[in-house]
Amino acid sequence: MGWRRMTTEWHVNHHDLEILRALFRRKRDIAHASVMEERKQHWLRLAALDPVRPMILAETGGVIDELVPLSSLQCREPWARSMERGLRELIFRYDCVGDDYVVEPWIQYGWDVTIGDFGVTTELVRGANEGRLGSYTWDPPIKDLERDLDKLHFRALSVDREATMEWGAFLEEHFGDILPVRRRAGYWWTAGLTWSLINLIGLETMMLAMYDHPQALHRLMAFLRDDFLNMLEWFEQEELLSLNNENDYTGSGTQGWTRELPQKRTDDAVRDAVRVRDIWCLSESQETVGVSPAMFEEFIFPYQLPVISRFGLSYYGCCEPVHTRWHIIKRIPNLRRVSVSPWCNEEKLASELGGDYIFCRKPNPALISTGRFDEAAIREDVRTTLRIAGGGCLEFAMKDVHTLAGDPLRLGRWVTLARDVCAEFGYTE
Repeated sequence: MGWRRMTTEWHVNHHDLEILRALFRRKRDIAHASVMEERKQHWLRLAALDPVRPMILAETGGVIDELVPLSSLQCREPWARSMERGLRELIFRYDCVGDDYVVEPWIQYGWDVTIGDFGVTTELVRGANEGRLGSYTWDPPIKDLERDLDKLHFRALSVDREATMEWGAFLEEHFGDILPVRRRAGYWWTAGLTWSLINLIGLETMMLAMYDHPQALHRLMAFLRDDFLNMLEWFEQEELLSLNNENDYTGSGTQGWTRELPQKRTDDAVRDAVRVRDIWCLSESQETVGVSPAMFEEFIFPYQLPVISRFGLSYYGCCEPVHTRWHIIKRIPNLRRVSVSPWCNEEKLASELGGDYIFCRKPNPALISTGRFDEAAIREDVRTTLRIAGGGCLEFAMKDVHTLAGDPLRLGRWVTLARDVCAEFGYTE
């Protein structure tokens, strides 16, 4: 039996279906566990700036090769193997990690959207790393800022509605009797702009251009801002946006639970189409970590702000130490969450954030990635954050983990240790 999606055919066999249906039944059982409602309510309170116990997340995606090796998969067809791996990862997270991730009783899929390039191509050259995350190099296509900017154009955007509907029907036919199928997805990660910037011109060129070609750099940043705003307009007009106010991945390591989105409608629109102001936004600028606050304020932030301001709520930061830029970032009108990376000055940021923002702490992943798993160091790391930021709106997200040194149970052990330390400070479930 086969199912054809435009130019792709999904071969379906009884063996794969039985495996996937069993896994979806397991997901259904997990989603209906009482702890999921408890976690959901805690997330909602946190998003409303109502201090609750610190919420704890431990991401699994970066170490899926250790959690669910390809050799462990039982399905045969490529589409089924991909689906199986995602389900087994989710089940591992529930059974062996035990963080505050909320599993919902849905099967989700998104619009088949294609986002084109800027008129030039950036090719990433990766080392031999057996498919795992690793370093890469690239040759920036824009060589001369004064001459080459005219090569750029807004990214072409398209949606294949027929293919999307076929995939939804496929999911409904084979699994819809187990879990409801709904269309809901995100189509970009960050609105920070500087990732696109360095892909086009390179990191060193970006930094030198602030001195050597400031007007050309302003022109390029204005182009990237306008391209992103054009993309938002297209998604809104085509009615392709999805809410991200539930267990959706938002920011750089959190869940989107909130009662504040979607925003109340003040127009007479009959349709329930999601608008940009109904969803969360992430913005960050990790690529400018070596740039002074003054340079960030002049060349980066003025172009980020109009984009961020279009959204309902925002999260700022990822790996960069944002405490040096807080006096700039705090101008964002819809800011709710702030990333506190391993390189942040926790004391300074905690004093600035107070109870007005969520303190999103990212512990150093080296704590659980190196050969020695030092439980005392892990406990002290969590204690340090609780001493500094405890009593406020606090969440921990162990992310950017690329290896567990061959011990998949480390993630769950980190969660247990973090919970134990929280209990020392009087936090209970």
